[in-house]
Amino acid sequence: MVTDVVMPQMGESIFEGTITKWLKKVGEKVEKDEPLFEISTDKVDAEIPAPVAGILSEILTDAGVTVTVNTVVARIGGVVGETKAAGADQSFAATSAQGDGGSNSAQVADAPVVSTVAKSAVAPAPQVMPEPVGEMPRSSPLVRRIARENNVDLRYLTGTGLGGRVNKDDILAYIANPDSQRDAAQTHGGHHKAAPVAAAPYSTLPGTVAPLSKMRTIIAERMVQSLAVSPHVHSVFKIDMTRVAQMRQKSRANCEKKYGLKLTYMPFIAAAAIDALRRYPVVNSSLINGEIHYHANVNLGIAVALEWGLIVPVVRAAETLDFITLARTIADLAERARAKKLKVEEASGSTFTLTNSGIFGDEFGTPIINQPESAILAIGALKKEPLVLTDDEGTDSIAIRTVQNFCLGFDHRTIDGADSGKFMSQFKKNLENWEQVIE
Repeated sequence: MVTDVVMPQMGESIFEGTITKWLKKVGEKVEKDEPLFEISTDKVDAEIPAPVAGILSEILTDAGVTVTVNTVVARIGGVVGETKAAGADQSFAATSAQGDGGSNSAQVADAPVVSTVAKSAVAPAPQVMPEPVGEMPRSSPLVRRIARENNVDLRYLTGTGLGGRVNKDDILAYIANPDSQRDAAQTHGGHHKAAPVAAAPYSTLPGTVAPLSKMRTIIAERMVQSLAVSPHVHSVFKIDMTRVAQMRQKSRANCEKKYGLKLTYMPFIAAAAIDALRRYPVVNSSLINGEIHYHANVNLGIAVALEWGLIVPVVRAAETLDFITLARTIADLAERARAKKLKVEEASGSTFTLTNSGIFGDEFGTPIINQPESAILAIGALKKEPLVLTDDEGTDSIAIRTVQNFCLGFDHRTIDGADSGKFMSQFKKNLENWEQVIE
C-alpha cells in the first residue's frame, strides 16, 4: 500500500508552503506521527508528521521549493508491522546499513522500530556512568517513548536536530552503540555537553552572501508594509516594578511546586495590559476599509525570537483566563514556537502584541506595529535605579527600586496621544499597585 504525503492546508488563508528541510531520506523507515519534513508559510513554521508508518519511498519536492496546498510531495510505502516476527530479529545495524533502499532493507523495513531495538540492542557492560548535568534536551514523543522503553536518560545524548533536538536517529544510534556517548560523557567529567545548534544551510561568515529565508522574506515584507500603512507614534513610560518583583519572588517556589510553572515577569505584564485594553478598547482595535473594528476579545500576541527569525504566538480570549492559566499558556506557546509545533491558528489573529527586547538589555525599543493591529507594546530591560518617592505626607526620599521602561507604538490614524496616555497610565497603575496574590 502506498500513501501520498501532501502539502497540508495550514489555515483557510494559506494557499502554499515552502519545504525547508526533509527530516527523512528515501528508503528510511518512518513511524506514524513522526516528524517527516519542515515547512514555512506566511503564518508559521512547522514540522509535518508522517500520516502513516512505513518506508519513505519517494520524495517528489526538494527542500527550498514552494508548492500549493494538497500537492503530493512524497510517498510512503511498506506499512510497518506486516512482516513475520522473524523480520523483527534483524539487527539495527543491518537496518541502518541498508537504509538507502537495498534488498536487505526491504526485509526488515516492516519490523516495529522499538521492538527491533529492544531485541537487538546489547545491554552495556556494567560501567559507572557519570551523573548527567543540565536540562533535558528537546525531543519528540516518539523519542521519549523509545527512551522509556530502553531505559535511556536523554541527557546523555547530543542531539543533531534543529536547536540541539534529539531525534529518532540520535537515540537509535545511542542504543546501538552507547559506548560512544559514555566515553563522551566521561571525557567531559560527567557534564552534559550542550547540544549543537543545527548548522545553517548557508554561510554567515563576513564576506559571504546569503539568501533570505522564507520567514525572513515575510518579516521584511510585513515590516515595510506596516511602516508604509500606519503613521507610527511612540510613547515611553518608566514603571516601578518593585511590587511585582516582590510578589513574584514570594510566589516562585509555590508556583513551581504546585503548578510546575517557572514564574516569569511576562504574565504580570500581560495581565496588566489585558486589563488596560479592556478599559480602553480603541487600543485593541483595527482600522479596516475605513472602519474601526473594536475587537470582542483580547487576542494577545507574544513575540518569540527564534534562531531563524521571529514568530508571534497568540493567546486567544486572554481576558477570560485566570493568572495561572495565562502564565501556562504563554510558556506553552513559546516552547512550541521554538520547537516548530504551533498550529497555524495559534500564530495568527492577534489584536495586540507584546515584544520583549529587554531580555537583551535594551532600555526600550520603538516597535513596528503587527498589522492589522493598532498598537504594540515593547518591554525594556528590568533593572534597579534610584527613584524619588513621595509619601502620604508629601515627604520625598530616595530609594533603590526595580524599574522597567515600556514603549507603546501606536497607529495615529485610530489612536490619539490622549488615548495612548490613558492606556499607559492604567497599565502603569496596574503594575505599580499590583494586588492579586498568586497562590
